[in-house]
Amino acid sequence: MAKNFKDLTEQEILALAISLEEEDGRISGDFAEGLRVSYPATATMFDEMQAEESQHRSWLIETYRQRFGEHIPLVRRQDVKGFVERRPVWLYRPLGVKAARRVAAMMESETRQFYVRAITKVSDASVRKLLGDLAEIEMKHIATAGAMEERLTADTKQQEEDVARRLFVLQIVQPGLAGLMDGSVSTLAPVFAAAFATRNSWDAFLVGMAASVGAGISMGFAEALSDDGSLTGRGHPWVRGAVCGLMTTAGGIGHTMPYLIPDFRVATTVAVVIVAIELAIISYVRHRYMDTPFLSAAMQVMVGGALVFLTGILIGSA
Repeated sequence: MAKNFKDLTEQEILALAISLEEEDGRISGDFAEGLRVSYPATATMFDEMQAEESQHRSWLIETYRQRFGEHIPLVRRQDVKGFVERRPVWLYRPLGVKAARRVAAMMESETRQFYVRAITKVSDASVRKLLGDLAEIEMKHIATAGAMEERLTADTKQQEEDVARRLFVLQIVQPGLAGLMDGSVSTLAPVFAAAFATRNSWDAFLVGMAASVGAGISMGFAEALSDDGSLTGRGHPWVRGAVCGLMTTAGGIGHTMPYLIPDFRVATTVAVVIVAIELAIISYVRHRYMDTPFLSAAMQVMVGGALVFLTGILIGSA
């Protein structure tokens, strides 16, 4: 059971401070390692923070030894009420630089607040001075963590922005685009085949929903199980799979929804317009993020979509 902060002894407060500095230092080290390849400048800043946390821990241990001897009881942040639960974002790979900076600022703020409160709980002058000095240092760390981006040179900042864009394309845009293309194109045939075979909007809607949701589940699992992202840098597999699956479903539902209109001809006309919009969006995304010339992207997508669309109509009209 977690203990109230007000019930901690001076010995336990120093032990907790040592534990906090060790944890913060190790997290800073994890951030540095996770960012070193893609964001070397920011990784260096986390290396510096880790070194400082290690120095703070040494000061606290020396003070503790002078006051209480060699044995340091194990008191961790989770053993004391009032600390914010930290999600282990430093364990994920690839690591997001903005998330790392945000967590670093939060860590330093929480540690400083601990030192401010701890001063009121100790009576020894040397301990009070050390805690006060550490509180001031943590305040500087908060500013450092919050201004990490500003400390980067223009060239370094541009390099990190380029890396962030490439990771965004690799982890979000590519699986999302693959899903959107599959959902928009592959469901054309069953939707329009059902529509022209039955001439009934509701039947076409049911077929379209089944095809869209089924394709979304299939594509989501296929993408998630394709690789774990550890070597390719494509991100967490289940996040990637969720993006791909949702976009696949969305791509199919877009031209399925018009068949909620009872009039078959009106519904089909609206669906055809939405298909054209979907294919135009796909072409734009490929042009925007894949550096594909817009006309070339549009031609490739339109030709594929038209072939699948005609296949559905021919089969449904047979």
